Amino acid sequence: MITSDERSILQAARTLAAGKLVAIPTETVYGLAADATNGDAVAGIFEAKGRPHFNPLICHVSDIAMAGRYALIDPLSRKLMDAFWPGPLTLVLPLRPDTHIHPLVAAGLETVALRMPRGIAGKIIAALGHPLAAPSANTSGKISGTSAQAVADDLGAKIALILDAGPSEVGLESTIVKVDGDAVLLLRPGGLAAEDVEAVIGQKLQRMDQRAAIEAPGMLASHYAPAAGVRLNVHEVRHGEALLAFGPTRAINAQAAAAHLNLSETGNLREAAANLFDYMKRLDRLGSAVIAVEPIPFNGLGEAINDRLVRAAAPRVPPIAELEQIK
Repeated sequence: MITSDERSILQAARTLAAGKLVAIPTETVYGLAADATNGDAVAGIFEAKGRPHFNPLICHVSDIAMAGRYALIDPLSRKLMDAFWPGPLTLVLPLRPDTHIHPLVAAGLETVALRMPRGIAGKIIAALGHPLAAPSANTSGKISGTSAQAVADDLGAKIALILDAGPSEVGLESTIVKVDGDAVLLLRPGGLAAEDVEAVIGQKLQRMDQRAAIEAPGMLASHYAPAAGVRLNVHEVRHGEALLAFGPTRAINAQAAAAHLNLSETGNLREAAANLFDYMKRLDRLGSAVIAVEPIPFNGLGEAINDRLVRAAAPRVPPIAELEQIK
């Protein structure tokens, strides 16, 4: 694990060019990165995470010009790029027919999910000269890493290099949007509030049914899950549960919780988003069978927070090895 600075940019780019995996800090969460044009390297992401191959990866670019080399950009998507890049917005776009992005990245789809990250990640991509496939740096389906130490604890032995830039600023994965004719689809709520996107495009985003086909990362029904069970919208705590609180008012019987952390004492949704994955990990390590979560409003970033919590509480998908045994 090394500190993110100007010297580490070239070291990370050299490591990626050699086909190895690098954990990189972004403003959303830490990403497990590989050269998106190198099939062996991309396969290493799936192997390290234990990620299903039908689940596509976000492709990170250094600028809009790089995005245009790999995808067809419609005017409305370009408007969103101008407004929110670099930042926590991913756009799903048609792949160019002559693209060099490896097919594993798109998981067999004719589209690619593109994002331009803020900070040192963009500099690494520019130094490499290729886009980076970079899902969150955690075991598939588990809680995303928002610090270098969380990544090291989970995947350290499987990664050639981990860059440390401190806690992630946003703390939630990017919002994913797709322009589909006259409609604009919200495929995954995230670190950019839907209302901010709607203000730029001048129309409402259409929400996707959770049963819809997987078109982008983070659409699996069970995802972001701790080892403990998760109970949502709790108004009364059961004895021995760990409590994930929100705001100044506690649920009934909160004193019976084995432990508790408050996402935001003041009810600030931005603070809650930044703390979500870290606090879930910390409560999970205490060994309670259930994490009880107090209600969180759905406005603004609350939509993305609730999306992650619903997926964390969903029935768990068996690991790939178990699925093979079931066949």
